[in-house]
Amino acid sequence: MEVKARAPGKIILAGEHAVVHGSTAVAACIDLCTYVTLSFPADSDMNDKLILHLKDLNLEFTWPIERITAALPNSTSSIPSSPLSCSNETVKALSVLVEDLDIPEAKIGLASGITAFLWLYISIQGYRSGKVVITSELPLGSGLGSSAALCVALSAALLALSNSVNVDVSQKDWLTFSEDDLDLVNKWAFEGEKIIHGRPSGIDNTVSTYGNMIKFKSGELTRLKSNMSLKMLITNTRVGRNTKALVAGVTERAIRHPNAMNSVFKAVDFISNELASIIESPANDEIVVTGIEEKLEELMEMNQGLLQCMGVSHASIETVLRTTLKYKLTSKLTGAGGGGCVLTLLPTLLSGLIVDKVTTELEACGFQCLSAGIGGKGVQISFSDTS
Repeated sequence: MEVKARAPGKIILAGEHAVVHGSTAVAACIDLCTYVTLSFPADSDMNDKLILHLKDLNLEFTWPIERITAALPNSTSSIPSSPLSCSNETVKALSVLVEDLDIPEAKIGLASGITAFLWLYISIQGYRSGKVVITSELPLGSGLGSSAALCVALSAALLALSNSVNVDVSQKDWLTFSEDDLDLVNKWAFEGEKIIHGRPSGIDNTVSTYGNMIKFKSGELTRLKSNMSLKMLITNTRVGRNTKALVAGVTERAIRHPNAMNSVFKAVDFISNELASIIESPANDEIVVTGIEEKLEELMEMNQGLLQCMGVSHASIETVLRTTLKYKLTSKLTGAGGGGCVLTLLPTLLSGLIVDKVTTELEACGFQCLSAGIGGKGVQISFSDTS
């Protein structure tokens, strides 16, 4: 039996940075996914090995099972239904297994993701031979939740071939877990995210697991249900950014100008809550949908202006804003800013010719453009018989 899982990436529609200071933010999944295929090959050459194939990067790593058991003699797979945090001692032991690999210097950033992979695999499947193949439509390190999508898809695939969830393996179409099983997937994925990021908010893995949209404020997450199809052009500026430095910069600005910045954060809170309310409002016909899209554009524009007030824009982001504005399209940065990705709302009635033109112009600047539906389904799995 082989299982394939797919988990979507995410965007922040409103509220980034301000959420750190008590404001509301809204996040949504996108229909660009990470795919994980898990199998337990009967081939004798594959016995007693754990293989990880990163197909997009043309990298494959192999660990003898005996090497894993020697490094982690006290690990257990008896409680996949009860996620536990990875201890510091286990992280150190896993790091030794990762150091055994010949990871190219240019890809050394993969180490934390591989560590999370090993821990999730061993925790849920134990010391079992297997092969995991990973592909993704999400650019790495661009703020679109690629690490969370990996942890969610991996957790889903591993749990699907365990006794901890109830799934119909005879079904060959894409399936969604029950609500309780989704909760379990999300808890495991969050533990994987902690290995990669240290102290993640849990927002990325939650959106990837459950899909659609969520509103969050001061640690409280509320799931939202969109009543219309939204489409965005996502422009990856390919400019790397230091998220911690950007967050610290906003905090320092708030210390220097407390009254002004508190007003900015309060305004963002209003924008996020209004955006969430609009998204959940009825969208019965084309005229109503157009009206909703126009309101969303205005809120995006206001949010972008406030993000500029926080000092997290960048020359590359401003280039995207100017370019899309020429075509009367509205854009805002998503995530940390300082580079990263920019969202451009593509109205329902917008001509495909316009989309092609703006995409061509943005790509001529060296940017990467991705078209994505917003607020769709979360993690899903499918099975196939390999016998």
